[in-house]
Amino acid sequence: MGTQLIKELNTQQEWKQAFPLMKHLRTHLDEESYLELVSEAAQKEGYKMAALFESGEMKAVTGFMPMITLYNGRFIWVCDLVTDPDQRSKGYGETLLSYVESWARDNGYSLVSLSSGLQREDAHRFYEGKMEYDKVSYVFLKRF
Repeated sequence: MGTQLIKELNTQQEWKQAFPLMKHLRTHLDEESYLELVSEAAQKEGYKMAALFESGEMKAVTGFMPMITLYNGRFIWVCDLVTDPDQRSKGYGETLLSYVESWARDNGYSLVSLSSGLQREDAHRFYEGKMEYDKVSYVFLKRF
């Protein structure tokens, strides 16, 4: 195992570098629409992106942002968390999600929340078993 580094990604070039990994999770996006959405979310919503590098190679990436709802109050929403499919089960997701949790605590938040697609059973085991998240709701969606 090489040297690990977690780095916040703040520039268009850094976001572009993360696109091949993010594409595994957000398959519906092309690079152009991805960059537009990340830029807008960062400017308007405080969206942050961070990546875990090992020996200089990006292994996992996350996107998260502060939110306020009546249900959760002030909290951090994990929008995206993805590990290179060839690098799963090596602790990268755990390290990166722990980074988000630390960021939340360090910035005065006491809750981190996320959603996960119904089909992602391995992810559910990870969130509930390894990371000790509680399953508290379903997310519903209506497209127009």
